[in-house]
This record gives sequence, structure tokens and C-alpha cells, in this order.
Amino acid sequence: MMRRRALVRVALSAVVGLVTGAAVAQAQEKAVQSLFEIKTTTLTGQPADLGQYAGKVVLVVNVASKCGFTPQYQGLEALNRELGPRGLVILGFPSNEFGGQEPGTPEEIQEFCRKNYGVSFPMLSKVVTKPGDGQAPVYQFLTKSGAHPAWNFAKFLVGKDGKVAAFFPSQVAPDAPALRGAIEKALGL
Repeated sequence: MMRRRALVRVALSAVVGLVTGAAVAQAQEKAVQSLFEIKTTTLTGQPADLGQYAGKVVLVVNVASKCGFTPQYQGLEALNRELGPRGLVILGFPSNEFGGQEPGTPEEIQEFCRKNYGVSFPMLSKVVTKPGDGQAPVYQFLTKSGAHPAWNFAKFLVGKDGKVAAFFPSQVAPDAPALRGAIEKALGL
């Protein structure tokens, strides 16, 4: 009788293992495959479906208002005005995790960007970019590429297919030839 119970437990464990393994495989299949599958919120708290940018080239930048790289907003806005009509979308995601350099409220961030740099590209909600607990889904997807922001104004270039095409660290300015060339290549210019 004891042996029979032990065999039943082993059989049940095997079945549970198979079911659990199938569930894990199914969850992995449903993992985000494209930036355009992600939903987030705007800086003002409105729902934002990144699927609206499908078929466009997207530059995702973690931004901050009190950083030595903050003047890059000017170059990002210049790219937006020049290449936006050709299919480039710049998405700014404020982040306060590097040096506490984005402490402002959404209203303060929006006003700062508008007043000082004339930012007209989409600004989305303040997020955590670093891997770990609390990392925003958009950065969970982006950092699967192996690149991780080490500071504010790191740039992920996402192709028309929704996949990461290139990564540029904070020191690479928006007008840098390497970034510009990668954007133009992704746009097919």
C-alpha cells in the first residue's frame, strides 16, 4: 500500500511538472517580441499604446531635467523636427534613478521641457530603467538586447519591426554621426 502511494505521488509530480513546464513554455511564447506590443502611460497619466508607432523608427531615451546631458533635449527636438516627418518617433521616458536628477512632478517636467527646449515629441511616464523589481515593461523589453542605461540620456534605436536595432550611451549626442547614420539606415534614407 505504501509503495502504491509513493508511485501515485511520483506520477502526480511528473504530471504537475509537465503542466508547469507547458505553462512556462506558453508564457515564454507570449513574452513581448516587439516594442509595439507594449502599453504604458503618458507623462500626464493617459494610456499610451506603443502600437500606434508600428512601422516607424523609434528612439527611446531615458531623460532627466537636472543632468549634465539635459541640453541633449535640444538635439533630440532637432531630430524630431527634421526626421519626424520621415518616420522617426522620439519617446522620452523621465527617470530619477541616476543621481536623483529627475525629481519633478509630471507637470514640472512637462513645463521644463516645453519652456527650455520646445520639446514636442511624446513624453511618457517616469519609469525605472534598471533591471530588477520595478523595472518598467518598456525597459524590460529594451534591456533584453543586452544593453542597459548607465546614466540619463541613453538611447535605444528601435527599427520598424519593433526590435532593438542599436544602443547609444549617454555620451553620444543626438547629432553624433554614428547615431544619425543608424537612424537614417533604419529609416531607409
